[in-house]
Amino acid sequence: MSDHDLDVGAARADLCRLLAACYYEPGPEFAEERVYESMQAAAARIGPEYASLARSLGDAFANEDPEALLIDYTRLFLGPVDAAAKPYGSVWLTGEATLMQPSSMAVLEIYRQGGFDLAEDFRELPDHVAAELEFLYLTLFRENAAERTADLDAVAATQALRRRFLAEHLGAWIDPFTRAMERAAQTDYYRALAPLTRRFVTAEIDNCR
Repeated sequence: MSDHDLDVGAARADLCRLLAACYYEPGPEFAEERVYESMQAAAARIGPEYASLARSLGDAFANEDPEALLIDYTRLFLGPVDAAAKPYGSVWLTGEATLMQPSSMAVLEIYRQGGFDLAEDFRELPDHVAAELEFLYLTLFRENAAERTADLDAVAATQALRRRFLAEHLGAWIDPFTRAMERAAQTDYYRALAPLTRRFVTAEIDNCR
């Protein structure tokens, strides 16, 4: 694999990791840790469409009132009565509002197969969008590392696991979830996060074919 392909692979992993971070509660640490500058740098290495979407997201974060962001985050993902875009795979895979369904346990088993453990302080279910994006990041990171050492068996195994994960989990529900999020969002930030997430995951599905 060429150095260019390896660089793009690393950028895909970086962008995925940063997208996952965006699904946690928004706070000043996003600016302090320069999340959006890093995201735009990674996106630019992948292609101009990603760069444009990432720039829109960063601009929206910079221009949004922090309290408005927190309110929109809560209304979209937490409630208080019924979240507008529940960030759990089981909801979108089954069409039922009940959480912790068999698909939640199934994705946890895929995590274990990939050597991925949820952090002890992670307070969400295993099929939360942030957790699934972090697992996707792990597969991209590990594949890129295997490519650099020409470990073809590890490359093939990681690709197979990612293909299964996207077919059965994240790739199967990211479209309706992000479209619901886009429709219901009241801030430009979450209206921008939805299409960037959808475009990225959809491209990763295509990369697995």
